[in-house]
Amino acid sequence: MSRSILTTSQGTNRERFALSDWALFVSISVIWGASFLLIAIGLDAFHPGLITWIRIGSGAVVLMFLPRAQRVIDYDDRPRVTVLSFIWVAIPFTLFPIAQQWIDSAVAGMLNGAMPIFAAVIASVMLRKLPAGAQLVGLLVGFIGVVAISAPSLGKGQTQAIGVALVVLATVFYGLSVNIAAPLQQQYGSLPVMRRMLTLATIWSAPYGIYGLFRSSFAWDSLIATLAAGVLGTGLAFAIMGTLVGRVGPTRASFITYAIPVVALVLGIVFRAEQVAVIAVGGVVLVITGALLASRREG
Repeated sequence: MSRSILTTSQGTNRERFALSDWALFVSISVIWGASFLLIAIGLDAFHPGLITWIRIGSGAVVLMFLPRAQRVIDYDDRPRVTVLSFIWVAIPFTLFPIAQQWIDSAVAGMLNGAMPIFAAVIASVMLRKLPAGAQLVGLLVGFIGVVAISAPSLGKGQTQAIGVALVVLATVFYGLSVNIAAPLQQQYGSLPVMRRMLTLATIWSAPYGIYGLFRSSFAWDSLIATLAAGVLGTGLAFAIMGTLVGRVGPTRASFITYAIPVVALVLGIVFRAEQVAVIAVGGVVLVITGALLASRREG
């Protein structure tokens, strides 16, 4: 679930979406938006460490069999990829299942929608350039949205507050990662970078995964859900996204980022009967609005 894949193509296709383009767009939105629901189902029987390990490992296996993911990364660039395997995969993929022990999947998905806002803030810091105009307004609106989404959970006790904090921290790591990954993905393409990151992250997450294996029970629903989060959401979705970017261009494909929290919200309510406060729904609107403004380029 990352916008950095959008940098793999510089296409500027301005034609109307074809039916097949819409099919790709909707499928990726549903896959990435459903990741939070799938994690929640996985937690019904599995320890968070096992979920992380299965999710990363199954995604890595998928990319190993995709021809477009086989490009070799130069030796000089491998240290950056190694760093990304921690901050883009191992750490945030570990934080989400831990957090979702205490907060609903809908809340996790809605908070994840703030990733473009954190990415814009980190980009400003890295470039040593303060945001201005619409970007500054977008950041302020987006942060208000994050507070609105978090407020109901923060009022329900310390554990839910910890869950919110962990999701926000994971989203900050995503925002940092997309800024570091962009040049690598422009050079090598998204899939080779992701394949190497997932392979390394499978190793890093193995100790916690083995620890979680012995603290998990077994349920087919949890296994299928966790494998789906890995095979579809961490593997095939990136290949589908690369196809969409090539067809419609990176800018229009980026709107998937704003659909993910909406999908997570709807699926959490429908399939888990999760209760979502009105203020949190309003927060989603603010986060999406803020992200749209924050991601605009200044003239």
